[in-house]
Amino acid sequence: MGVVMSRQRPGTPTLEEVAALAGVGRGTVSRVINNAAGVKDSTRRAVQRAIAELAYVPNLAARSLAGRRADAVALVMTEPDWRQFGEPFFSEIVRSVGDALTDTKVQLLLTLVRTDAERQRLVEYARGGRVDGVMLMSVHAEDALPDMLAEVGLPTVLLGRRSGEESVTYVDADNTGGARDAVAHLLGLGRRSIGTITGPLDMYVAQCRLRGYHEALERAGVGHRDSWTVEGDFSADSGRRAMAELIERAPEIDGVLAASDTMAAGALDALRAAGRRVPEDVAVIGFDDFPLAQHTAPKLTTVRQPLEEIGRTMVRLLLEEMEQPEVAWRHVILRTELVLRDSA
Repeated sequence: MGVVMSRQRPGTPTLEEVAALAGVGRGTVSRVINNAAGVKDSTRRAVQRAIAELAYVPNLAARSLAGRRADAVALVMTEPDWRQFGEPFFSEIVRSVGDALTDTKVQLLLTLVRTDAERQRLVEYARGGRVDGVMLMSVHAEDALPDMLAEVGLPTVLLGRRSGEESVTYVDADNTGGARDAVAHLLGLGRRSIGTITGPLDMYVAQCRLRGYHEALERAGVGHRDSWTVEGDFSADSGRRAMAELIERAPEIDGVLAASDTMAAGALDALRAAGRRVPEDVAVIGFDDFPLAQHTAPKLTTVRQPLEEIGRTMVRLLLEEMEQPEVAWRHVILRTELVLRDSA
């Protein structure tokens, strides 16, 4: 009879080494360690074998420090393009999170993380007990930071999620339903050649809004063409460029869903430059309901995200997780609302 022994190795095995041995991503390892749903049995067994072989022990040192408090939490923007920090979405979330912390003794720290080195520095900073929890904005699909923070036992809440299989606590809006309602409204206006300007498609939020666009067209039995979809990056400049491209590719376009108000504002500029009237020739709907939406010409019909409630909910979940770090990760999806103005 053979005897199976764990591999003796110098140093302490890491989450990355477990992931490499099991042939999976570090997020999958984190989900197995935390017994989260959404992992195939065969994958779970492979991870458990790797954990046993490497004699890996999850780093829960941060949780042992629960009695010590820094009375500070970090709001972290993980967008690699720092210019995106100037977009209204981020300032609105910062304001709502700050308001939600007003009556607590917790200090809010803002930081920007763009590179792997900056991710590691943030984790080390947090591991040192300088913050009690982290809220993450603008997380892209392959970002390992939520798993790195979970690995050191730090309470973490995401604004949005990296995929439909997200395990870390998150707060999100009903992006698919909001986009579906917007396109259904355009269809109700008699528009049949409806285009969309998406956000960056490595972000789940953009994928969900694109899914809602497709679902509305399919439910109405209206076909769509690949030429009616152009990817943007949530900025006004990308909305302007994408709309110009849509006009050139598909001059028949009579309705547009832009996946953010800033992109919709850029689209209005491009339509004006092309001599297209809004909403007579092309009806336009944005997404977010920033103050900007009431100052465009014409005023923007848009899908309202409950940004105040998103900020409050993120803070509430984070504070609860700080008090009870052993609670299950929670997933909250808040309703959206179509706000009718002049552009559609």
